[in-house]
Amino acid sequence: MIDPITLEVIRHRLKSIADEMELTLLKSAYSSIIKEGLDASTAIFDIHGQTIAQGNSIPIHLGSLIPAVRAILDKFPPSTMKDGDAYILNNPYHGGTHLPDITIIAPVVYQGEPVALGCTIAHHQDIGGKTPGSIPPDATEIFQEGLIMPPLKLYEAGRPNETIHEIIKCNVRIPDVVMGDIRAQLAACHVAKTRIPALLDEYDKGVVLDAMKTLLDNSEAATRRVLEDVPDGTYSFTDYLDNDGIDMDIRPRIKVTVTVKGSDISFDFTGSSPQVKGPFNSPMSSTLSTVYYIVRAITGADISTNSGCFRPIKVTLPDSSIVNPSSPAPVNSRTATVKRITDVLHGALVQAVPGKLPAASSGQLLVMALGGIDPATNRAYVTSELGAGGMGARPNADGIDAVETDVTNCMNIPAESIEMDYPIRIMKSRLWDDSGGAGKFRGGLGLEKVFEVGRGEATITYRGERHTVPPWGLFGGLPGKMSMARIVRKTGEVEEVAPKATLRLGEGDQLHTFTAGGAGYGDPLDRDPGLVLEDVLDRRVSISSALEDYGVVIDSASQQVDQDATGQRRSRMAEDRGPVDWTYDLGVELGRV
Repeated sequence: MIDPITLEVIRHRLKSIADEMELTLLKSAYSSIIKEGLDASTAIFDIHGQTIAQGNSIPIHLGSLIPAVRAILDKFPPSTMKDGDAYILNNPYHGGTHLPDITIIAPVVYQGEPVALGCTIAHHQDIGGKTPGSIPPDATEIFQEGLIMPPLKLYEAGRPNETIHEIIKCNVRIPDVVMGDIRAQLAACHVAKTRIPALLDEYDKGVVLDAMKTLLDNSEAATRRVLEDVPDGTYSFTDYLDNDGIDMDIRPRIKVTVTVKGSDISFDFTGSSPQVKGPFNSPMSSTLSTVYYIVRAITGADISTNSGCFRPIKVTLPDSSIVNPSSPAPVNSRTATVKRITDVLHGALVQAVPGKLPAASSGQLLVMALGGIDPATNRAYVTSELGAGGMGARPNADGIDAVETDVTNCMNIPAESIEMDYPIRIMKSRLWDDSGGAGKFRGGLGLEKVFEVGRGEATITYRGERHTVPPWGLFGGLPGKMSMARIVRKTGEVEEVAPKATLRLGEGDQLHTFTAGGAGYGDPLDRDPGLVLEDVLDRRVSISSALEDYGVVIDSASQQVDQDATGQRRSRMAEDRGPVDWTYDLGVELGRV
């Protein structure tokens, strides 16, 4: 039996290797979506397909690697793997997520035997398909979304499979960038191939492999101890997407029923909508990754994240549904659905563990692809926007402004990066006043950002969410402000943008985007008037919102709270509202359309 000190040293060493893999990938990448947006992840797996350690990256990727690695191992068993081999896939119906996410893994061979797997997944700037960036919001089948790759051997004993390389280069708009990012993933895998054998040399192969098994068992035991403290019961929640990109008047439904019994937890998505026509279907791998995330969120960061954490989980996914579609349903916009799945899981589990989870965040990652031909170089370009909204207010603190939350742990693409490399200008990027939901603790603000085409024409795929169904508050908190977008043409003409659209802008045209704010937590009448005043002075909250939502009267001349008038107004508002039993206000009625 391995001693606890050695176990901890090996655990941290494996974690540091996964982190170094992540850093290598990000620093080696060519595309803005990876090197600036950080839309990539790394992990170490054992040869049985179990996560052992992972980098500090994106939950939706890290959970999805589990079925991806399993798909590769099913086709290429470890016994067939040699030093210098590498494998690739992106097929959502064969372990992948959506086509821009490419998984590359490489075996770590020690003394002639594979002992672990270095695993990477990265969102590529383009993988072909009908629009630049490969996320067309009006796709009706996966074949419109780009190049599909089942599990394939990309390298054999260090020699590249030239056929696969040429097929990739011929099917993407920016082959130099895509192939550069693939090499970055391979470089990350090389870190694992170098560092893990050094660890085995230092501690002995048997000790390290025993430590991996023990780490899995310890994480399972620790997860079960926490789950045992969650009250047994069944908890349900339902929320909705704006539409599916094709049928603009439908509201696809996401429903989950969570059952906790002892140290076991099950998630049943029966009652969710059937798979939709548009690309807002979430493949099984993405839905599972969201479930894995929420379990980690409620069980605590002090537990080492590996496959042992997920052993107590059972998931039921209806076939041919929006949370488990059948091929060839399109899936490129599955992140929007995953964000709503996250909201639904929060809504269910906050009933079991009130006071531990925040109100609904913006519920979106505004993934936009911008591309065209730059007339200055006569070359194709593709770049992205990863627009963040407001974080939902927390049980004891305001939500954070304009930040990525939960399963989509990305960064925005800086204005300087876009303007330096592409014919796009960022005319404005600022917090959106009054967008955070009112509450004892205020929701985080969304973001207002303006894009202008500097030269030529650009195609922009706009994939918005929370345009019609707002983020819901908790315990009396109010919803966050809903998203919106509009085009301001060079001529001055203004066009409202639907939640999902493919836009074509000419030189001087502008796209104005506004991401949703986070919802509030607790009764707004309980918020400290001094904090409301600070928000007004910081332009986070308007004077009218301070009055109407918080009942705070601010003297515009002195810029101070009128305490007497505030007390009187709050008393009248509470009396007019009547008794309020808001111990748990789902706000879900707002979504029943």
